[in-house]
Amino acid sequence: MLKETYILTRRDIDALPGTLRTHFLNDGARRVEKALGELTGMEEIGFALIEVAPGDESTEHHKHYHEEECLYVIEGTGIARVGSESFQIGPGDFIGCRKGGLAHSLKNTGEVALRCLAVSQRKAHDVSDYPRRGKRLYRNEKLTWNLVDLAVIDRPFGAKT
Repeated sequence: MLKETYILTRRDIDALPGTLRTHFLNDGARRVEKALGELTGMEEIGFALIEVAPGDESTEHHKHYHEEECLYVIEGTGIARVGSESFQIGPGDFIGCRKGGLAHSLKNTGEVALRCLAVSQRKAHDVSDYPRRGKRLYRNEKLTWNLVDLAVIDRPFGAKT
């Protein structure tokens, strides 16, 4: 008999309460997340079932420089913002966000929960920009995260971004 969790049944998943997550830069970015990958011991790939209530966003509009992530819509409708463009999304749609690509976010514009599978890398270090907030986040393993204003970053060797 297995002592570690490798399999979560539909019954197991349905019984999970989920965790309400609110983005630290956006009180309107709320989702209930069931971190299925973590529950099975996965450390390098995040795999979660997320639900975004009507009118809420999934996260603050952002881009990653070192991690990739994607979403597959299971149920509900919304708007995917990619860069400065907006796209209607619904069941069966896939959103792929490559490292260094355009900023992205989702908003539930429907009347029922927007349910998605969210998959992302879990690297020890990443840099993320939040263009609507003018912020950059530096995340490094075992160190405190650093959030800085994009306008005041010193670039002693020239600007790449």
